[in-house]
Amino acid sequence: MRKPLKKLKDEGQAKRMRRKLSIRKKIEGSTERPRLCAIRSNKNISVQVVDDAKGVTLFAVSTFGKNAVGKGGNKEAAKLVGAKVAEKLKANNIATAVFDRNGFQYAGVLSVLADSIRENGIQV
Repeated sequence: MRKPLKKLKDEGQAKRMRRKLSIRKKIEGSTERPRLCAIRSNKNISVQVVDDAKGVTLFAVSTFGKNAVGKGGNKEAAKLVGAKVAEKLKANNIATAVFDRNGFQYAGVLSVLADSIRENGIQV
């Protein structure tokens, strides 16, 4: 993970990028314990499961695209996405994971997402 080449003009984006980089210094996924990278926008939610040791994305679940789970960027959609992520992790025989909030505040939709993953049997 590296900093962008030029200075970000939006102060909010610059703060989020700084938080994201400080989080990524401390968090790393492995084959046994991959990193769950949560991406939140106003309209959608997406989670990528990443093995940082190999540098590979194992799979992704989102509320948009061909294999969309639910619709929207609200808490109900976050519950559905969390359940689907837990189901796919169990299918890959993975019981624990590291949650990467990606610079976003751990509240609202992201906390519901993490709780949904925990409720479905994955230790986050």
